[in-house]
Amino acid sequence: MHYEAAEPSKSHADGRATLVERRFLVAFAVVTSLFFMWAIANNFNDILIKQFQKALELSRMESGLVQTAFYFGYFTFALPAGWFIARHGYKAGIIAGLGLYAAGALLFWPAAGVRAFGFFLVALYIIAAGLAFLETAANPLIAAMGREESAAQRLTFAQSFNGLGGVIAPFLGGALIFSGIEHSAAELSAMQPAQIEAYRAAEALAVRLPYLALAAVVLTLAAIVALTRFPVIAEGQGTDQSGGGLGAALRRPRLRAAILAQFFYVGAQVTVWSYFINFAQDQTDIGEKLAAQWLGISLFLFMVGRFAGAGLMRYVPAPRLLTGYALIAAVLCGVAMSAGGMIAVVALGLTSLFMSIMFPTIFTLGLAGLGPNKRIASSLIVMAIIGGAIFPPLTGLMAERLHSLAMAMFVPLVCFLVIAWFGRRVTRNMAMGGA
Repeated sequence: MHYEAAEPSKSHADGRATLVERRFLVAFAVVTSLFFMWAIANNFNDILIKQFQKALELSRMESGLVQTAFYFGYFTFALPAGWFIARHGYKAGIIAGLGLYAAGALLFWPAAGVRAFGFFLVALYIIAAGLAFLETAANPLIAAMGREESAAQRLTFAQSFNGLGGVIAPFLGGALIFSGIEHSAAELSAMQPAQIEAYRAAEALAVRLPYLALAAVVLTLAAIVALTRFPVIAEGQGTDQSGGGLGAALRRPRLRAAILAQFFYVGAQVTVWSYFINFAQDQTDIGEKLAAQWLGISLFLFMVGRFAGAGLMRYVPAPRLLTGYALIAAVLCGVAMSAGGMIAVVALGLTSLFMSIMFPTIFTLGLAGLGPNKRIASSLIVMAIIGGAIFPPLTGLMAERLHSLAMAMFVPLVCFLVIAWFGRRVTRNMAMGGA
């Protein structure tokens, strides 16, 4: 696919460049809606982890495999998505991604009928394969719809709608999937086998209609994308004169550091959100529906943080803001580990506010100056999402071995420290004029 040079951005009367060029506004709105839709799939997983513990009699470590299957789908399809998009274009990549998303969601219907955890994992893997296409296409598209200097701010703004989807998902998923019926181990041992079977079957079937509705919405969005005219977008020549390809992209030290930082960021984010409901219940003895609503409040802070972060980046350099936010998130994990009760729940919930800018900021800092290598670099950063497959079951295993989910929050704490290192490294290198 050939890309032409983009026109310079227009400016407001006060001399500041517009965030999105006017000719890209319709495409920007359509692509931004994708961020909302993949947030629904991502954050429904946090509901599924708790639901599968009931419906399929899984341990916390076993239920963490929901995220392993999901993010392994991202990992294995990120490069094929990049190659597909390079050959057929961004629009075709988005439509393919939405088709896979819908196919995976539809598989929840037979999976719930047979109540097989492996079948659910296959469905989640296919959904994630679709999201790999969407993320590989949408992130660089948004970054390119204006000046490169404002790319981090623009992508953070677009991903604010990902935060909106994240806010809605726990409330929606909790209302549609959770029955509110929770039996203790003692209660289950007192029930007849037929009663237990009926209870678990009903809990498994609760996921059918929400995912069927999700598939219908996704297919409608695919039709809208097909009818939308996408502009030809410049990716520029950048500063990399070493040619295109995987090797050329990986020769950039900042890209390699961004891949590592994104690996640890997604691991931290998915871990915190995956176990937040369990964590809140452990600390306060509340019910699953209320715990899901508390997760929704945490994700509301995530959305607020993205909108606020997009504004703050007008005044604070993106890598410096990333460093500060990562250090604060690490401190909050420390409080969640040591405080106990509502203080611990609030501290863990507040990490969402400071995680808000991390993904888009790491993404755009990693792509800066790559020119024709941006598509392959985008795929590599999306592959780093495999962190979301590794850290949740690791955290679940640590919680089981230590008999404390709170102490297992040491895992995301370490992840945030790695992100702070990345932000500091980029800040220092930018000051020295390096890559």
